[in-house]
Amino acid sequence: MKKLIAQILVCYLGVSSGLLIAQPLSVYNKATSTLYALTLDEAKWAMNRSPVTITSFPAVRSKGGKHDFFSEGDYWWPDPQHPEGPYIQRDGMTNPENFTSHRKAMIEFSKIMGALASAYRITGNEQYAQHAFQHAHSWFIDTATRMNPHMLYAQAIQGRFSGRGIGIIDMIQFIEVAQALFVLEKSLSANAKDYVLYRKWFEDYLNWVTHHPYGIDEKNALNNHGTCWTLQVAAFARFTNDQSLMDTCRFRYRTKHLPEQMAIDGSFPKELSRTKPYGYSLFNLDAMAMICQILSDNKNDLWEFETPDKKSIHKGISFLIPFISNKERWPYARDVMYWENWPIAQPFLLFGANAYDNSEYFNVWKTLDHRPTVDEVVRNLPVRHPLIWFNTHR
Repeated sequence: MKKLIAQILVCYLGVSSGLLIAQPLSVYNKATSTLYALTLDEAKWAMNRSPVTITSFPAVRSKGGKHDFFSEGDYWWPDPQHPEGPYIQRDGMTNPENFTSHRKAMIEFSKIMGALASAYRITGNEQYAQHAFQHAHSWFIDTATRMNPHMLYAQAIQGRFSGRGIGIIDMIQFIEVAQALFVLEKSLSANAKDYVLYRKWFEDYLNWVTHHPYGIDEKNALNNHGTCWTLQVAAFARFTNDQSLMDTCRFRYRTKHLPEQMAIDGSFPKELSRTKPYGYSLFNLDAMAMICQILSDNKNDLWEFETPDKKSIHKGISFLIPFISNKERWPYARDVMYWENWPIAQPFLLFGANAYDNSEYFNVWKTLDHRPTVDEVVRNLPVRHPLIWFNTHR
């Protein structure tokens, strides 16, 4: 009885707070029931976390300053023949000695914001919003701890590059931060002046990522990097209400990502050719599905969009679902690392279930791991809190 009352309260609070207007509640309610205890447990953890930004982790090999994000390419290693020389690539093999502290701090910030926004959404408890704003203030406003809005020094390579356009993909860890702020703006604790500064930070980043050569190169990538450029720009543009950039992202999805990345059977050949074909295929489909979730509205239903040769996000899900239900049926090479850690509760399953009223997708999603702990898996799952992503128009 208590559980039933809690679920009814969840529905009431979601609707009464204006967060779920016109939202068919069946999939959302089932997802909330599945994640309810887990969400409150994670929010309890988040409430005990103090703000920690990248400024707490000096990056001695960075060419930037203390406020500049820095990371090193995951698959780059010392050359055994020239130990002091430039690093060499071992694709798919993560070097645990490379600097990742800033990325880990960003991921923790994202997890905290996602957890608190989710708990606020299903309970209406203002304490969750208040604590989230403490973290956001540290990352975006406080001049002593804020992060600068660019990715000039991301995924550097020792002896080769101080940063690369490829590193822009690290910024996908902020898409749930932007979405959390989007949800929490409806709270009584939201400060309008602070929201001007939050949006200014994301506007500055969007200006950088759409004009800097790194951003232009990443935008034009024909694999998951190009998809993730569009994903982050879409999420940040929606938060800043940049309709022009949102239209740009819709155009790229329709004319670039689906036509140029997907094969007729729904697979992604560029991902299948990598050393982690399974994990990269899941990752790229998640990114495309979230583009559909973010950018679909009453005038633009990307979930139903098809190219002239019938490529669609639905076809992509249909291609992968048999290999999620039974991974042993996977007909391609196994991933060189982390094969045993996939799949997890992939977002494309849940939002595909919502878009297509497909109980199979939901039931598969429900049985999978909703809180992975392996670092490589976590960094490739930027959408960890799906309850905050249900759109109001569907």
